[in-house]
Amino acid sequence: MDWDVDQIAELCLDIQQIPAPTFAEQERAEFVAAHLRRSGLTEVQVDDTPNVYARVPGTEGEAGLMVSAHLDTVFPEGTDLSNRRDGSRLFGPGIGDNSMGLAGLLTLAQKLATSEERPACDVWFVANAGEEGLGDLKGMRRALDHLGTQVKGCIVLEGITGAPWRLTHRGLGVRRYRIDVRAPGGHSWGSFGAPSAVHSLVRMASLITRWKVPTHPRTTFNIGVIEGGTSVNTIAGHASMLLDLRSEDAGELAKLITRAEDLVAAANGMSDAEFTATVVGDRPSGDIPADHPLVCAARQILEDVGVPSRDVHYEIGSTDANVPLSRGIPAVTLCLTQGHNSHSVSEWLSLDPLPTGMTLAWRLMHWATSNL
Repeated sequence: MDWDVDQIAELCLDIQQIPAPTFAEQERAEFVAAHLRRSGLTEVQVDDTPNVYARVPGTEGEAGLMVSAHLDTVFPEGTDLSNRRDGSRLFGPGIGDNSMGLAGLLTLAQKLATSEERPACDVWFVANAGEEGLGDLKGMRRALDHLGTQVKGCIVLEGITGAPWRLTHRGLGVRRYRIDVRAPGGHSWGSFGAPSAVHSLVRMASLITRWKVPTHPRTTFNIGVIEGGTSVNTIAGHASMLLDLRSEDAGELAKLITRAEDLVAAANGMSDAEFTATVVGDRPSGDIPADHPLVCAARQILEDVGVPSRDVHYEIGSTDANVPLSRGIPAVTLCLTQGHNSHSVSEWLSLDPLPTGMTLAWRLMHWATSNL
């Protein structure tokens, strides 16, 4: 199957130039919607999430397939988005995650909308907000709530993978907290000895870093951000941290959640500082087995285009696919090409594997419309 790699690359570079921090994706959403309309798709709409929806009608009027890619990036407002192409490589913050995912989505939508062969069921193309960080998969949740029983399966597109071809069919459960500490504070000299929110928080953080968690099933924790205080000579009245908890196993994640909440409760009973824990992320877990027909079809397509079976990896991850998987809807996350330094300003991708990734997405989309 032929793909205009240069055209997809140009589209990817254009998308990457539009800032899209989580919670600020509107401009990129409008760009995607305009492109879909020019491609002849019907029922193109942008909701207030903002998610973009477009439909290619099927021939049988049955529940349809969702093909999605997320709009947002991890990069805050003001990030230098300079990009460039050097031969078969594209460089720039967010170029693979997820500018290439969106470029692939738009290319698939245009190809399907202009094809003489209609899909067996409706195909909904969705560019969704809020996948990254504290977005907490809000766009995918909203999309599934909106489309409801019209969705019988999902294919989620990510731009790059750093390994051989990944088929992510297991959703990694994640719980995230913001832990806030409030204390009287005061002057560092005159009020010395008064409770400090910063001192109290770092003591708690030190306890967390000593936690032991199982290697199998893989379970992790991370303190990603610590903030607080006013000045070097002020006893801090407020401080906070963001805590990320993950596990392959729902039971182990539940244990870790209990451990974190018990730690906060105990701190309130032993300190003059006030501790509160607020859930800021709750990504549900779910999965389909590696021998599910959707996963098997993806693997077979890769083998048919010359990818050795040893280079096809079955993965668990925290992606938009978590949401449909948690609701019993078959879903898989695909990467369209290969690259490195995702979530870094030095991110790059290779165009060489892109035809393989696009062919995988195209053929799996057609398989799913007839077989799920």
